[in-house]
Amino acid sequence: MKAFMTVVCFACCMGATSALYAQDSSPSPTAGAADNSRANKRDAQQDTMTPMDQPNNKADVKVAADARSAIVKDKSLSTKAHNVKLVASGGTVTLRGPVASADEKAKIQTLVAAVPGVTRVDNQLDIAP
Repeated sequence: MKAFMTVVCFACCMGATSALYAQDSSPSPTAGAADNSRANKRDAQQDTMTPMDQPNNKADVKVAADARSAIVKDKSLSTKAHNVKLVASGGTVTLRGPVASADEKAKIQTLVAAVPGVTRVDNQLDIAP
């Protein structure tokens, strides 16, 4: 009986503790609704490159890694710019995601185009509002 009471007490304590750490899933009254419908429609198209399309051969992986390094090494770029999506396939690097300005968009294209093995840059970067 004592063991049973210990288990019940433990279970009650765990339930109370987990309730304390539960997250409030209600939206903030000041937060605007996220609308990424345009990006979702674009990504649903079969001809749009996504990170899942990244080939796993050595040459493409190296080009992708070198392109990412070139972007990240440039400390003048914003965090958004450092986190753009890129896919390297057969010498073509596809860039996607938001950047802070048109200057960043152009600078990233220039950096990636200078990477050995890159023959073409498909710049689909968006300028974030």
